[in-house]
Amino acid sequence: MSTTQSDRLRALIDPLVGAKELDLEEIEVSRAGRRRVLRVIVDSEDGVELDTCAELSRAISETLDETDAMGEGEYVLEVSSPGADRPLTEHRHYVRAIGRLAKLGLNDGDELVARILAVDDEGLDLEVPGVKGRKPTSRRVAFDEIAKARVEIEFNRKDKKEEEA
Repeated sequence: MSTTQSDRLRALIDPLVGAKELDLEEIEVSRAGRRRVLRVIVDSEDGVELDTCAELSRAISETLDETDAMGEGEYVLEVSSPGADRPLTEHRHYVRAIGRLAKLGLNDGDELVARILAVDDEGLDLEVPGVKGRKPTSRRVAFDEIAKARVEIEFNRKDKKEEEA
């Protein structure tokens, strides 16, 4: 997708996403046979409900039908929230992951699996699980030390709602 088309789509879609109190995470146009696929990824502090994605999809579709932003050819519109394996790339992604286990690839080649305890403008406060019955340790990692990061899926951990009940 050209930068011009990307900018134009973002300018059309971002206000619609903001009206639903969501963050526009990504816009991607790709080919699927003869058709193109426009993927719009949105998120919020509280996640995104299916009904909200459907409402947003209708609003985006109406707006795109009124313009020529997608050109003349056929396209498929997909509006969804990011998957669990989405990389953590923005400050807000780390904030939303507070309390979750994350796998960090560091610039020095090391990998670290730790729970995110706090996030500020410079980096993360982490709790590194202890090995073989040892107590967890605290660690501070600056954002400029992180090459890549993503949330690790935990199947045996209670979520916040269960812990509060």
